[in-house]
Amino acid sequence: MTTIFTKIINGEIPAEKIFENERIIAIKDIRPIAPVHLLIISKKEIPNLQSVTHQDLPLVSEMISVSQELATRFGVADGYRLLTNIGPTAGQTIFHLHFHLIGGRHLGAIA
Repeated sequence: MTTIFTKIINGEIPAEKIFENERIIAIKDIRPIAPVHLLIISKKEIPNLQSVTHQDLPLVSEMISVSQELATRFGVADGYRLLTNIGPTAGQTIFHLHFHLIGGRHLGAIA
């Protein structure tokens, strides 16, 4: 399955990269909902968090660590949201594991 994220990872589509290593890429969201809205994306094609295997757990842990580093770099470490959507009923539209790091404004409580 080739997603828009795979095309970004492969350099076929431009994106504003803010982090990259062998396993993860992070970019600025093109439709931000807050002053800071970053996408932390696995380079491994995994449809979503529910599809993560035991062998993938180190990758997910690294994605969280990268999120923490980016939250600090972008000045939102004291308050941000890290989320991922799982399946269409939760709003997932790109079936490639990624986290949204959202901050820089008051986000309010989730009911």
